Amino acid sequence: MPDLPPSKHFPPAEFADEDGFLGVGGELSPEWLLDAYSHGIFPWPWDGRPAAPIPWFSPDPRAVLPLDDRFHVPRRLQRTCRSGRFRVTFNQSMSDVIRCCAAQPDRVGETWIFPRMIGAYTELHQLGAVGSVEVWSDDRLVGGLYGVTIGGLFSAESMFHAERDASKVALVALVERLRERNIKLLDIQQMTSHLEQFGAIEIAREDYLAQLAIALQCGAKSFVEMKKDK
Repeated sequence: MPDLPPSKHFPPAEFADEDGFLGVGGELSPEWLLDAYSHGIFPWPWDGRPAAPIPWFSPDPRAVLPLDDRFHVPRRLQRTCRSGRFRVTFNQSMSDVIRCCAAQPDRVGETWIFPRMIGAYTELHQLGAVGSVEVWSDDRLVGGLYGVTIGGLFSAESMFHAERDASKVALVALVERLRERNIKLLDIQQMTSHLEQFGAIEIAREDYLAQLAIALQCGAKSFVEMKKDK
């Protein structure tokens, strides 16, 4: 079984405290972000101060969404996906998706997607390391999600909806895409009741890091094909 190599910028994820907090500082540069996600670590500016030092996390347990038959799509949503009500694209409007996610507050009425976060993930998208799913009603963007994609990993960051079921349609399309591309690990970081209904589970961080090491070496096809996806 492969092991993760040491990080250039971070202590081992196992050094995180009981809340998953690993430390603060560093950069939101592509080098730092790719190193973080490749070692089970992600930034989460939770304190509401966009200019504050960057907090980094690696939770234990870690929430993932299985890509096998444990992924569950409710029947009503299956009908919605087949109805033609929405049109789905990939990697066509990532900058719009992330801005819509930033404009949609989280469960406590705040956003952690500050302008410098938007800039950092947009730069990663231009490098092919952030992918997006867009859901359209006619020509209006009504739902979507984005996440970091490295090898066989897709680490989902945020989603939004402006119409009922639009973000759920985006999730179903994401899973179909990941399966097509032989991507092995769909990281959702922390459990929510919204994702639990689709079959999301929590696993020990040790198990997550073992799955991550395998995913990064699995030879998956790139999720992002640089502005050409339809």
